[in-house]
Amino acid sequence: MTAFGKLVRTTAFRLTLVYLLLFAMFAASLLAYFAWNTRRLITEEITQTVNAETSEISEIYGRRGLRGLVLAIEYRALRPGANLYLVTTPTGQAIAGNVGSLAPGVMATRGWSETAYRRIEDADDRDHRALVRVTELENGFRLLIGRDLAERRRLFGIVAKAAQWSILIVVVLGLGGGIFVARRVLRRIDAMTGTAQRIMTGDLSGRLPVGRSGDELDRLAENLNAMLERIEALMAGLKEVSDNIAHDLKTPLTRLRNRAEEALAKSGCEADYRAALERTIEESDGLIRTFNALLMIARAESGQARGNMDDFDAADVANGIHELYEPLAEDDGMTLKVKAEPTPVHANRELISQALANLVENAIKYGKPVAQTGGTVVSMDARPITIEARRDGDKVLLSVTDRGPGIPEADRAHAVERFVRLEASRTLPGSGLGLSLASAVATLHGGELKLGDAQPGLVATLVLPARAGAGDRVAPPIPDVPQKVA
Repeated sequence: MTAFGKLVRTTAFRLTLVYLLLFAMFAASLLAYFAWNTRRLITEEITQTVNAETSEISEIYGRRGLRGLVLAIEYRALRPGANLYLVTTPTGQAIAGNVGSLAPGVMATRGWSETAYRRIEDADDRDHRALVRVTELENGFRLLIGRDLAERRRLFGIVAKAAQWSILIVVVLGLGGGIFVARRVLRRIDAMTGTAQRIMTGDLSGRLPVGRSGDELDRLAENLNAMLERIEALMAGLKEVSDNIAHDLKTPLTRLRNRAEEALAKSGCEADYRAALERTIEESDGLIRTFNALLMIARAESGQARGNMDDFDAADVANGIHELYEPLAEDDGMTLKVKAEPTPVHANRELISQALANLVENAIKYGKPVAQTGGTVVSMDARPITIEARRDGDKVLLSVTDRGPGIPEADRAHAVERFVRLEASRTLPGSGLGLSLASAVATLHGGELKLGDAQPGLVATLVLPARAGAGDRVAPPIPDVPQKVA
């Protein structure tokens, strides 16, 4: 397709043509209205002048008779720019006036008419047009008074010529402006198309050009660039997840295979086979939990769980998690406390419960009492874990605070990534997906996961948008049974 063909097929050019047509029609209508009103005003002026003069001459005829009428007509016909005058006998013979000829039948018809005429003194043979009034006087005499329409015709010609030039100028300027706008838009669209083609070839780093005008194309480019950044981040995350799965799941799968092979190689008793099968099942359960966690993270990050949003009280979730994990904390030498006030929220209850459960599991795992150098153990009172649910302005805060070693500030952003395990936790069981899932759940709800320093220990907080209308009723509580995440 040629450059001109692309130009005329653009939406901007077509819209310009439509607006050009509408504006030309408007201009033509406006000029036609002006011409019609001008013609009407001139006709009214002629009518008023002729009527007034007809009344004057009729009065003269009534006072002075035919002789006075003829003298008045002859006097007025000699004035510069005089009107048309003609007096005829009852038989139609002209006796006074400046009209040389008229269209047939004009004098026989009383009232107004538009006719062709020629003056007596005209040297050419061309007919002129006039608006005349024929009046019948006493004794059958007829009086014609009229005015030439050349002035009206001349003014109409001026308006018509102005309309022609105006429409021509509108068309030229409209086409020029349309071509300019269409070329400008086409250049920007071509630039966007080129970038899109590079992106389709696999270069996700390409971005659409954004101008400084802030128009709709700039806003579109900004939104598309934000979408491309999100897609690039998701693709990078997918690659990272694939690499992490290949790396982190290879070891348990290899261990699972080796144990099965070892059980087959050794000709042990039934108890040995049972023990080997139990270890295999335990290892398989760990792998299943890892895959379940990845699936939940994928659901949260893709937004699939937005359809299951509901109104409920976050305090019920906190109390349910406390009741579920309190025995586990006591078994590990810790106390689990809850501080919850009525906190309505609109969210996915299952995911919020799972995220809060992950934070509690991490607090129990990394906040256990440890033996000191002298062989003593930190008292249970020194290792409490606190679950808190409260409202802070337009935010809902669900936090878990422990008294463990915490996470250094430099490592907190890295700690929420998938399969990331810091040096201090590599000796403990787990896959490094708990904080990642909690972060994904918070992002799904338009919030975030904040990691802070409890001095000592770690405070992990789910910051969620509060549900509008805090005084509204919430859904009745249901049991929270989160899945275990590795």
